[in-house]
Parts: sequence; C-alpha cells; structure tokens
Amino acid sequence: MSTSLFAASAATSLAAGHDLSPWGMFMMADWVVKSVMIGLVFASVLTWTIWLVKTLELARARRDCREPLARLQRAGSLHEAVRLNTGSTGPIKQLLWVTDLERKQSRQLPTEGIKERLTGRFARIEASEARRAKAHTGILASVGSTAPFIGLFGTVWGIMNSFIGIADAQTTNLAVVAPGIAEALLATALGLVAAIPAVMMYNQFARKVSDYRAVISTMAGELLRLVSLDLDRQSVFGDSHQDEEAA
Repeated sequence: MSTSLFAASAATSLAAGHDLSPWGMFMMADWVVKSVMIGLVFASVLTWTIWLVKTLELARARRDCREPLARLQRAGSLHEAVRLNTGSTGPIKQLLWVTDLERKQSRQLPTEGIKERLTGRFARIEASEARRAKAHTGILASVGSTAPFIGLFGTVWGIMNSFIGIADAQTTNLAVVAPGIAEALLATALGLVAAIPAVMMYNQFARKVSDYRAVISTMAGELLRLVSLDLDRQSVFGDSHQDEEAA
C-alpha cells in the first residue's frame, strides 16, 4: 500500500513540476542538448527539402528523355533524327550536338574511328548528367550516417547531467531522474527521425539516377546505330547520297 502511494506521489510531482511534451523537454534541456536538437531538426528539414527538389528534377529529366528516345527509335538516319528532335532540350540536345561536331571534324578522316570517338564523347555526357542528377544527394548520405551519433551525443550529455543532478539532490526519486533522462532520449529520437528517411531517400535516388543514366545510354546507342547506318550507306552509295540527304 505504501509503495503504491509513493508511486502515485512521485508521478504527481513529476507531472506538476515538469512539462514532458517534446517542446517542454526541449525548453528544459541545457544548451548543448538544445544545440543538438536544433541541428537535427534542421537536418531533417533539409533532407525533406532535398527529397522534394530532386524528385521533381529527376521526374522532369526522365520526361525530357521519353519523347526524344521514341523519335530516335523511329528515325532511319541521323538527319531525320535531328529533324525530329529540333527544339528538344535535355541530354538529347548535347548528344546530337557532339554527334554533328564529330562528323564534321572527321569528314576528311577514315570512317572506322568515328563510332569509337563518339562512344567516348557520349560516355562523358552520361557521366556529366549523372553527376548533375546526383548533386546534393550526398547530404542525404551524410545525414543518414551521422544523425544517430549526433543524437546519441546529446543523449549521453543529457544523461550525464541527470546523474549530476541526482548527486546534487542526493536522491534517486523518480521525479528527479526521469525528466532529465527523457530530455536526453529525445535527442536520440530526433537523430533517428532525421537519419532513417535520409537513408531511404538516398537509396531511392541512387536507383533513379542509375535508371536515368541507362536512358541516356540507350539514346546514345540509338545515335550510334544511326551513325553506323549513315556510314554504311556512304560506303555503298558514295558521298552523293549523303549530300542529297543533308540537303
């Protein structure tokens, strides 16, 4: 009976003396734990901002590639591909530009090396587009890997302060121990709230960037096919056929 009365008295004192809502625990924490919590909340907001921006950016990039790829697959020559994709934006514009540049620079050279040189140019475009698509996603990896440890630091610091408070009060009463531990554990909770979505988002974007790069590679392959067709026609029909097509 006395034990139940003690527990009830401790719980009443705890509720009366401490606000154990997240905001109340934040306000009661010392400046180190508060700094950790503020940093973790900022990291979480930054994570979701990057997720929104990159999701829209990658969706737009994939959309810009869908129609040009379909046109390349329908085209029967490089000249037709250029005509069908006039005004297109995105990677197809760079791919067509370097293709035309390489053909002009190789006009007086043997045709055997054109496709090899184009493959190198296309690979650089793919790498450049992949780097652009992955921009800022490294922040997600950093948040996912460091946020739990930052939160743990805040927890350790808060629990250390709680034990100091216990020593000063010379009591192990639940009303003295629990609030400080609760404040400390809130830092770990915020660390996990920031880290778990960040890791999931980073893995999601890694897959999306890989898919986007595969689409660019497919467009490059279609352009190489058209260049090969044009070169084969040139070897069969001669330069006059190419001149008529270009006209």
